[in-house]
Amino acid sequence: MTHTSSPAPDSPLPTAPALASKARDFRLRMAVIDCETDAALDMTRDRYGRTVHADAAAAARVHRDKAALEAYTTHLAPHAEALLDAARLALDELPPARHLTGWRAVLDGLASSAAEIRRALNRPAAPGSPAERAQHAALWPHLTTWADHSPIASNLADQCDDQHHRVPLTDEEQQLWTDRAQAAQTRGALELTESWYAADGQPITLAYLVEDDNSTVVALRGDPGMPGWQVIGHFAHEYEAGKALPAPVPPGVLRSDISRFNRPAPAPEMSLQDLIRDVVEGHSAGDASNALLGAVQRGYAAGPMVRLQELLETSGQFASALETVQGRQIAARLSALGRQIEFLTREVEEAAEDLGATVAVLPPHRAPVLRTRPRPAVDTTPPAPPPRASATARHR
Repeated sequence: MTHTSSPAPDSPLPTAPALASKARDFRLRMAVIDCETDAALDMTRDRYGRTVHADAAAAARVHRDKAALEAYTTHLAPHAEALLDAARLALDELPPARHLTGWRAVLDGLASSAAEIRRALNRPAAPGSPAERAQHAALWPHLTTWADHSPIASNLADQCDDQHHRVPLTDEEQQLWTDRAQAAQTRGALELTESWYAADGQPITLAYLVEDDNSTVVALRGDPGMPGWQVIGHFAHEYEAGKALPAPVPPGVLRSDISRFNRPAPAPEMSLQDLIRDVVEGHSAGDASNALLGAVQRGYAAGPMVRLQELLETSGQFASALETVQGRQIAARLSALGRQIEFLTREVEEAAEDLGATVAVLPPHRAPVLRTRPRPAVDTTPPAPPPRASATARHR
């Protein structure tokens, strides 16, 4: 594998948008590799998610590691340092905000990963050897770091060439439009359509302000769910708003240690359809009881009802992390629903145990019905048809 750590001396330095495009090409290629690997790994698992072909799974990961390194070499290796330099330059020019410390740590982590990848590329192991496979496997976390977090570097690099026009309203116009928008919100005529964060850490929301059957696109700064938000612009359509307003920055993450490229192996689980099938095909009370207990099983191979409760809890954490009034209200609702699911889970578990304690089977009169009728043998005479009923004489 050949490697170029930097552009040729006589070649012009790529612009910030070109650097961001290189990182975007790498992320797209990594997404394809991830999908292909997931498909290959699915072929190595049984219907419950358990790996049954370990050698094939290992081969799929070896192929994944090699393809990811080739993608980095093609798209990012010559440009990673320049991209980080442009990103740091833009970061130093931004106004103070809560997220800048985290972004700076991300850039430092990207630089560390780039250095590790560069060292390995400069000293490649023998092609096809176990040492090469081990080297590629060791680089996988660094490659996924770039796949997961390079959007922050790309966005910062694009900040250098940000051509968005700032068209602030005068204080008088801002107050006028804010009053109109607040009045529309009170009567339910302010339709929120899109939201993002600007580089200064302030949320911006687009909305349709409806007055007398006419709608105007307005941009709000602040949380529309609490007092204090203001209208910072009004536009004929969303495209015009997008050109005039501050560009969006990459959104945050719910959990900082989560990576789409390094998901844990899925835990074995029984689907609701399988559990229902077990009840339908069962004969004893114990069969139905076991299916119900499978739905409320806890721990590593948790059942569907327990997974539903986990989904509600995680969604509540997400809603709360939005740090908006509506988000906190929805988080409270989801928390209450989670408690209801927990209560229902205990009720189902008790009912399942009671059902299992009833030592009983289905009565034999519930006989199965054949789906197909048996055909007569070829050499047998078909039965004679029943005699026709004689015509009834009519009487006048």
